[in-house]
Amino acid sequence: MTDLDIDFVRAQFPAFDEPSLQELAFFENAGGSYPCRFVTERLARFYRERKVQPYGPFDASRVGGEEMDQARIRLAAMLGVETDELSFGPSTSQNTYVLAQAFRRWLPEGAAIVVTDQDHEANSGAWRRLAEDGFEVREWKMDPATGHLDPAKLEPLLDGARLLAFPHCSNVVGEVNDVAAIVRLAHAAGAVACVDGVSYAPHGFPDVGALGADIYLFSAYKTYGPHQGLMVVRRALGEALPNQGHWFNGDALYKRFTPAGPDHAQIAACAGMADYIDRLHASLGGSHGTPRERAARVHDAMRRRETALLEPLLDFLSDRNDVRLLGPGEAEARAPTVAIHCDRPGAALAAELARHDIGAGGGDFYAVRPLKALGIDPGHGVLRVSFTHYTTSEEVARLIAALDHVL
Repeated sequence: MTDLDIDFVRAQFPAFDEPSLQELAFFENAGGSYPCRFVTERLARFYRERKVQPYGPFDASRVGGEEMDQARIRLAAMLGVETDELSFGPSTSQNTYVLAQAFRRWLPEGAAIVVTDQDHEANSGAWRRLAEDGFEVREWKMDPATGHLDPAKLEPLLDGARLLAFPHCSNVVGEVNDVAAIVRLAHAAGAVACVDGVSYAPHGFPDVGALGADIYLFSAYKTYGPHQGLMVVRRALGEALPNQGHWFNGDALYKRFTPAGPDHAQIAACAGMADYIDRLHASLGGSHGTPRERAARVHDAMRRRETALLEPLLDFLSDRNDVRLLGPGEAEARAPTVAIHCDRPGAALAAELARHDIGAGGGDFYAVRPLKALGIDPGHGVLRVSFTHYTTSEEVARLIAALDHVL
């Protein structure tokens, strides 16, 4: 098999067996996905059997620490990085903030950094605030009509810059940026590349090693896991940046950017995300390969399924002259995070869809800067419908019918 079996996929998610959710077609996945059963089972087991200080000599403590280590070991291998290059924190926003404090001390006085106006505020705001400390903040601007980030416009901004922070995919524009090519431009200019992968990783774990990013961040609660932020910091950079953790943990790369004690249970539960990827790989007929190869095969299967699901929705929207689709109209060029603007507020449209048992979102989604750059009043907002590989074609059809009625 080369395609995902949707019945098998949905059987891995307790939410689809929950009676109170049976009528809901869930299209707010960009705000957070359903957790898979491997995660919920590991989390419940940890709280039941291992909820003690980990890494001690007695069994409950020792096993708890081993389960935390297993999450880091397995996920790092799937991401194509070394085990200690992966850190866990309470959220991507907080991980980015901690990194910004490290860069504030590490960058030369007055150094230039480049951000974009396509970003969710989590990966942009912390870097922009460095202007308060005398750093030069340059903005790589989107095309105001399409939302596209043109690499040709980036090159002059990188002249003399020390850091580039940009998204793998915007949470409202949806276009998948060519991360590997953009990272090469940054490195050629002598800049560090920090990639916000929050809106991309739910659609297949990226091969961070192949992308070449110095930093890659995403959120476990959007990749079928618990509420944790995952942060890859490659060794050369991580060892050069000043330690943000306890001074006595400074020699441990994965502890250098974790100022507070980690959430033991949720880190251990993150191993369930690796369980899920491996189970999907087995369902595709695979039984061999490295963790990195298995994750890549599942990534491609997820993307194929989501692209096929996305095409009828984009066709429906392209046939209407009363809505504006943000981002590309081609399914292959984007993630299935679809924001539309029309004369009615996004929140009002989401409320109407809810009466049709469609779970969607309306508002600015912390993408205030991108919406303004696209000429949209953030107070008016957009309607955002977002899905993943576990969405069914029947649910997409229900969404289209409800949209047709509401619009």
